[in-house]
Amino acid sequence: MMSEKDYAPLSAACVRALNDKIYEKRKAAALEIEKMVKEFAAVNNTVQIKKLLKVLGRDFASSQNGHVRKGGLIGLAAIAVALGNESCLYTEDLVLPILACLEDSDLRVRYYACESLYNVAKIARGSLLPHLFPRIFDAIARLAADPDHNVKSGAELLDRLMKDIVTESGTPFDLASFIPMLRERVYATNAFARQFVLSWIGALSACPSFNLLPFLPDILDGLFRILADSTPGIKQMCDNLLGEFLRNIKHEPASVDFPSMMNILITHSQAADDLLQFTAITWIKEFIQLSGETMLPFTASILQATLPCLAYEDDSRKNIRETAKTVNYSLMKLINVVEGCHNVASTNESRHSTVNMGTENALKPGGTSGEQDVNEVKTLEKNEKDEEKVGGSSKLDLESVVEVLTRHLNHSSVATKVAVLGWIHHLHCCMQYQVLDHLEKGLFPALLRTLCDPSDEVVRQALKVMARLISENKAPSSQPLLPNVSIADGTTLAPPPIQEGDDSSVSAFVPNPYFSKFIVGLLRLFSSDRLLLEDRGSFVIRQLCALLNSEAIYRALSEALIAEEDLAFASLMVENLNSILLTSTELFTLRMKLKNLADKEAHELFQCLYACWCHSPIATVALLLLTQNYDTASELISTFGDLDVTVEFLTEIDRLIQLIESPIFTYLRLELLGTKPPGGGRHGSRESLLRALYGLLMLLPQSEAFHTLRRRLQCAPPLWPHCHCGSQFAGPSLKDASLQNPRTSENKEESSKRKGWLKKDTSSKDGSGEYVHIDPGLKHFLSVQSRHKTDKKTRKLSAILDRGVKISEP
Repeated sequence: MMSEKDYAPLSAACVRALNDKIYEKRKAAALEIEKMVKEFAAVNNTVQIKKLLKVLGRDFASSQNGHVRKGGLIGLAAIAVALGNESCLYTEDLVLPILACLEDSDLRVRYYACESLYNVAKIARGSLLPHLFPRIFDAIARLAADPDHNVKSGAELLDRLMKDIVTESGTPFDLASFIPMLRERVYATNAFARQFVLSWIGALSACPSFNLLPFLPDILDGLFRILADSTPGIKQMCDNLLGEFLRNIKHEPASVDFPSMMNILITHSQAADDLLQFTAITWIKEFIQLSGETMLPFTASILQATLPCLAYEDDSRKNIRETAKTVNYSLMKLINVVEGCHNVASTNESRHSTVNMGTENALKPGGTSGEQDVNEVKTLEKNEKDEEKVGGSSKLDLESVVEVLTRHLNHSSVATKVAVLGWIHHLHCCMQYQVLDHLEKGLFPALLRTLCDPSDEVVRQALKVMARLISENKAPSSQPLLPNVSIADGTTLAPPPIQEGDDSSVSAFVPNPYFSKFIVGLLRLFSSDRLLLEDRGSFVIRQLCALLNSEAIYRALSEALIAEEDLAFASLMVENLNSILLTSTELFTLRMKLKNLADKEAHELFQCLYACWCHSPIATVALLLLTQNYDTASELISTFGDLDVTVEFLTEIDRLIQLIESPIFTYLRLELLGTKPPGGGRHGSRESLLRALYGLLMLLPQSEAFHTLRRRLQCAPPLWPHCHCGSQFAGPSLKDASLQNPRTSENKEESSKRKGWLKKDTSSKDGSGEYVHIDPGLKHFLSVQSRHKTDKKTRKLSAILDRGVKISEP
């Protein structure tokens, strides 16, 4: 046991009072100590002061007895009060013993330690900051989550005092050294600890002497984690703090490191908590608007986070959806500004010039273009890379963006898929050839699969995008790539309007190499999914004809179907194409072109369609009637007796009869009158028309379609008015008719020449050859139908074998 001498300069009575369990006695001893220290300080007796600090800090504050520790704590506070401003000379001796007691297992000791440190800090103030603040802050942070209410209350008082000391004007405080402590504490999960760290961040942020924005990346992730806290008060407190930070960022964007915070925001923008997600997306929106092109490298990640948000339909998450729309629009606008149309124009010009140069070199006498082409391609690639760096596209990871967009084409939400298609369209507007480079890496097949989507809007937008991708863009549009519309209405995310194809001339549409790939891919899609062909085939083809050039679409489909090995599919596809051709308003111009056959281009188109249409007998007849090739139609129908007349076959005739009664074939019905035959009296043409229609009548059973056509034919006047016999076909033979009307043969030649069924034999030397009849289609039709007949037999045989029926050998 220590002697009285060991406690000097304390008296025995003072020692006993400090050790007493009664607070009032310890307080009286503290007053005695305060008086003693004042006397020591008056004579500058630092030795006795230090000895007293040693006794109280080592012997009392670290004693095993709780009451002794309490006495030491109150004695240390008394010394600080007595020293006043001079306490800054003894801060470590005063504070360190108290800090040790803040971790005491006795809650009363911890409480009195808070009280003692409060009194010391109130006197020492700024002198605590340089060396002791980190330890003080760490101790207070632990006490903020103390289980005892009194201890927490004492810690709160001490905490408020420390905040006042730190934020006092002119107080030296190393904010950079303090940030790591905040970063560590901001990940606390205890509600009181979170509240404590939020209060400190808020106090520092509100102090004009400190600028937390440069250090925001260190604590932002933790703050967003706190925002998801289940306690409403803490959630609101954090939300207010983040809102204040965002306002400061808007006022001082120059001091903000935007890129270092983007990944944090992107991560939390995919959170399940609505407030957390909304806040993160709001920050992303502001960052894009404030920092501009520095956000381009994050485009793929931003899209990954925001595109799914467009699928939100409930009102509770409407703000998230609308903010995500704004983010997408801002990114599009940013790419539009950074990339611009200049990059597209320069790239197009460079490519066209290279192609022209290569063509010229290849045409030079003795010139070899192989090595020159390689050098030109390398030069072109270098020019494009330089243009990308100038335009800013080197900061945009286009490959990652395309990968994200491709994945989200499979999203379940219509709004998300429409937004993705809008993005693909927009990127192609800004970076045409760079986007085309990525088509083979999965984007092209994904766009084709989108045509199977159950939503008409998605399919319509997919076709708009595909129409742009498969057509050659000769020059950038002079119109802005982004329309000036309200973001809230949702229309900004749809692809910008595409100029519909001009059917007046094929030259209005210039396909690129992906056009033929698209046509083949579309047919493969229809072939593998017959239900898709039935439900969406007409819609898809009509949209394509409206967006591009209907003649080019029909020519390409026909050429592909001519080589189609699946004859059943080819026949089904031709039936659909024929129905669309005859009924769709989008193909009016094409119908008129085929009806008139006024030029070589129209003749070539007809021949291409006819070669394909031969897969379907009734479709072929419809095409011949449309093009007014009645002679061939009559001859063709006469061969139908050798065909397999099925229910489907008769159904097709029924549909054709309905079309004949429609406005589309008004001109055909008028030709039945014979009052003013085309060509000045082409009785043979009208006769062929009647023979064709009577042929269809004879093929039909006596159904409603049969009676409809019979009544129509009964309304037609006799072929020869002067003949009073009842038969429509009674009268002179064709030979006699030619004798009676010498112009008939000439008119038939002129008419057939106009239709493309006659050609002049120019083998004679004088050039005055005769017109000879050419049959470009009947033999081809019979050949194709023969293939269909063989194919049906083969399929029937395969079906029998698949059912396990054994066929005996002959």
